[in-house]
Amino acid sequence: MLEVLQFFIAIQGGKFLYTVVGVRFKKAGKIYYFDPLDFPVERDQSVIVETARGIEYGKVVVGKKVVEEADVVLPLKKVIRIAGDADADIVEENKLAAKNAFATCLNKIKDHDLKMKLVDVEFTFDRNKIIFYFTAEGRVDFRELVKDLASIFRTRIELRQIGVRDEAKMLGGIGPCGRILCCSSWLGDFEPVSIKMAKDQSLSLNPTKISGLCGRLMCCLKFEHDNYESVKEEMPTVGKQVITSLGEGKVVGINAGSRTVHVQLFEINKVKELSLDDVVVK
Repeated sequence: MLEVLQFFIAIQGGKFLYTVVGVRFKKAGKIYYFDPLDFPVERDQSVIVETARGIEYGKVVVGKKVVEEADVVLPLKKVIRIAGDADADIVEENKLAAKNAFATCLNKIKDHDLKMKLVDVEFTFDRNKIIFYFTAEGRVDFRELVKDLASIFRTRIELRQIGVRDEAKMLGGIGPCGRILCCSSWLGDFEPVSIKMAKDQSLSLNPTKISGLCGRLMCCLKFEHDNYESVKEEMPTVGKQVITSLGEGKVVGINAGSRTVHVQLFEINKVKELSLDDVVVK
């Protein structure tokens, strides 16, 4: 109870409020809230924090702000200190050690003939644990592999199976649009994407055209969907009779992305693509 009261700062309307900072541990990772205590923590500073998996090094991406109890996970973890140059050096050493651990694990996977693909290796800041991320089509019995790795590195070993979307996020790459993958550059969380979203956006349902490098439906279908839905509310439905500057006609198609309407004009019996602003429903 005392630990919870330590973070409590006020009650407004019966709600607990907390002062927090948002910390991110990877470039496009999730943002986690921490109690800054009395440290003069500012955005873009690096900090050492206490997490569920140990002591970690992260970057403050959200400066001090007040949030409600529903927005935090209790008990709220603390900022241990503002990171210095020595801490940054440790992070670089851990990255180098992770590369060496990657090569070691690859050899051990071959030795045990395991059907798994090693994707990434990560040391916690305090080197209390090494996490090996891998993909596999099914379940993998890696107990002997863990024993081998533990005997080599003399620390806690965790093998974590991830999905193909997480693999793309870790490895990065160029999407079909020619830009860096959203998931590896700025998208913090994956959200469900459905084929209905592609239909609503009048896209080709050819899997090769609406799938990302991971082989799943592209994440941009989700975060662009709301915009298409709001534009569609302004547009006439297919079959509606409309009045345009070229005469009266019937809507035979819409393009929410370009805010245009395909109208079959009665007088000339041709289909014309017109701006939404040039179409009025009868």
